[in-house]
Amino acid sequence: MSARSLTSVPTLAARVRLQIDRVTGKPVLLYPEGVLELNETAGEVLKLCDGQRTVAKIIAALAAEFEATGDELTTDVLACLAELRGRNLVTT
Repeated sequence: MSARSLTSVPTLAARVRLQIDRVTGKPVLLYPEGVLELNETAGEVLKLCDGQRTVAKIIAALAAEFEATGDELTTDVLACLAELRGRNLVTT
C-alpha cells in the first residue's frame, strides 16, 4: 500500500451509476456495457466514492460506521477499488 493510494480521490467513471436493484435489493453498478452486482462491502465503499473523499477518509468513515479498525478495512477497500479501477468503473 502506498501513501498515494490513501490520498487518491476515487469516483465513479463517466456513465457509471450506483443504485439498488429493485428485485434483489442489492447494490449494482450500471454502465453502458451491462450491470455488475456488488456485494454489500463494495456497495458501502462506492457510496462514499463521491469525488470529494480520499481513500483514507472512506476507510475512516467505514471504520466508524461498522466499528472496525482502519487497518482491518484498508486491504479490503484498496482491493475493491483496484478491481473496479481495472474494469474502468472507478477513477482515481
